[in-house]
Amino acid sequence: MMNNKKSVFYVSLAFSLALISLGAFIPDKLEAFSNYSLGFIYNNLGWFILGAVFIFFSFCMYLGFSKFGHIRLGNDADRPEYNTATWVGMLFSASIGISLVFWGVAEPVSYYISPPVGTGYTEQAAKTAMQYVYLHWGVSAWACYALVGVSLAFFQFRKKLPSSLSSVFYPLIGDRIKGSIGKWIDVLVVLSIVIGIATSLGFGTLQVNTGMNYLWGMPISIWIQAAIIAIVTVIYIASTISGLQGAIKHLSNLNMLLAFALMGFILFAGPTQTILKVLFQGIGDYVQNFVSMSFRTEPYNDGAWIANWTLFYFGWWIAWAPLVGSFVARISKGRTIKEFMIGAVFIPVLGSFTWFAVMGGSAIHLIQNMGQKALAEAVKTDVTSAFFKFLDYFPASTFMCILAMVLVMVFFITSANSAVFVLGMVSENGNPNPTHTTKTIWGVVIAAIAIVLIITGGLSGLQSALVATAIPLSILMLIMCYSTYKGLNEEISLEKAEKKYRKKLKITAGKPILPATEKLPE
Repeated sequence: MMNNKKSVFYVSLAFSLALISLGAFIPDKLEAFSNYSLGFIYNNLGWFILGAVFIFFSFCMYLGFSKFGHIRLGNDADRPEYNTATWVGMLFSASIGISLVFWGVAEPVSYYISPPVGTGYTEQAAKTAMQYVYLHWGVSAWACYALVGVSLAFFQFRKKLPSSLSSVFYPLIGDRIKGSIGKWIDVLVVLSIVIGIATSLGFGTLQVNTGMNYLWGMPISIWIQAAIIAIVTVIYIASTISGLQGAIKHLSNLNMLLAFALMGFILFAGPTQTILKVLFQGIGDYVQNFVSMSFRTEPYNDGAWIANWTLFYFGWWIAWAPLVGSFVARISKGRTIKEFMIGAVFIPVLGSFTWFAVMGGSAIHLIQNMGQKALAEAVKTDVTSAFFKFLDYFPASTFMCILAMVLVMVFFITSANSAVFVLGMVSENGNPNPTHTTKTIWGVVIAAIAIVLIITGGLSGLQSALVATAIPLSILMLIMCYSTYKGLNEEISLEKAEKKYRKKLKITAGKPILPATEKLPE
């Protein structure tokens, strides 16, 4: 069955359509099963998820700052296709942009109300809230993406293998990456991408509809939400067809401009000094407690807080790693591994930390220092409206709410763009420039899943199912660490052999060693 050239496409499409059917006809059972699976994982394998994520971060740092750091993701003469600002913008847009808007206020306030340790609504709860927000959105998350990204970029651009995740396992299984083993790996990747982007599209749509209701009294209705998804789908399919150099690049730049505009406005119109103090205090607390927070399992109580937040987030980052990592690999040709790690792990983290300090720090300041308890109640009642109610405390709130909705919509489009592009690449056996037909089909399937889930109320069930895929994916990623290390070690050995041979023949680096018809001696 898996020998057909289009087998990955057909099999993953069949599984995706089966998921739509489950979400449409038995959403309650899907959610019950997903929640049971999630509960089992948290109770029995939470320690494994925490340990795996810490290993991914440690491995990424080792690659970036060791003997492998100078290796270029491509030929030695290749240089980056995109400037650093555009590249970072595309990283954000493909990954967590839409989630930052959704959780920017809601998450820090939720932790402040109900902290992992201590009592809520206190100064200590405020500090703890920012510390844990930084854990969930910090280097651990970006290391999951960077691991997949650097591994795939190395094998794709340096070793000239197809741009499918199965290529990363070439040092271990050789040409079998083109057979059934490789194709089943790609099917798992496609499924995690489809579920991930469909659930994000669904939750983002709910937030936009809530914003419209809040501003203009438009009803919160599944038909309005379906219309929003339909409009966004037409835009992202059209922009994906225009390619990476076209709409995806320009939309990513627009995203960053809008996000900076919104963040800059709150920074200067809000409690500027408090925000800056929150940023520095939060980073200090995060760095100081990074290891203990990363391994916190709460073995002597039910561990509900860790399960509901930390394990959920870490599972979510692992589940999203194939999508974001594949897209990051595609746009990172020409960078050295050291450049890649600094750019893909630390720069986005600083951006995320600043966003949460501005939005979350201001929100907690309003509640803790200004006594605005209504904002806390709004977060408890409905997280989708929290961001809009927060903006009400600032001047030009209506304009800012519209800007926030536009930002969510553009993040929608860029996230879906990158997802459809990666789905096209993987389902066409690693074709770096997939056909418009394949991208269009996946674009429609993602929209259909999101609409069905909204209508049937199956969003949280599928979200839980996605996090449950973190176990097989994290095992795959641990094997990927070994395979990438093996591949990079072989690359270093080749470099040493070439240097030795050049020295022997006194040939200057950069000049051809031998005529194209001859080979380097064994």
